[in-house]
Amino acid sequence: MGKISIEPFRMDQLEDYNREFNEEITRYQWPDPFESLEDAKELLQSFLDEVEQGETILLSAISEDGEFIGSSEVHSLSEDCSEVGVWIKQSEWNKGYAYAALKAALDLARERYGKSEFFYEADVRNIGSMKLLRKFEDEYEIIEQDVEKLTTDSGKELELQGFVMKARK
Repeated sequence: MGKISIEPFRMDQLEDYNREFNEEITRYQWPDPFESLEDAKELLQSFLDEVEQGETILLSAISEDGEFIGSSEVHSLSEDCSEVGVWIKQSEWNKGYAYAALKAALDLARERYGKSEFFYEADVRNIGSMKLLRKFEDEYEIIEQDVEKLTTDSGKELELQGFVMKARK
């Protein structure tokens, strides 16, 4: 695995985020790719506004040569159980970057906001996301929730399973 850095998302990464958040990335996710760069900008600006309010953590994974390769985030920091998410662009899969990016977001939420419980959700068919979750078993008790089958507004059929991740002190 090459070295990556994890840093706060910046709006100058918008075009890369928009381009890489594609059909393959969103296959097993509720959101779809953005319809336009303006849509991406609007959503990411709302996330940045939530960062300012201390409600969200939004981080970028950056390759050794400065390339944007993905994002990790923690939402609803004022809630007891904050929701976490991560995605890495397809060409960089299976290199350990999702773990590094999600760990950075979780560690920041724990250190800066005192969080100890997180909600992680993935489609049961998304092998990479399921494997990623298991990499956190030493640090977190992972409590499985029921699988929920649903259809998104755009017609994707998902089989989402939630997990509560409780920090092992």
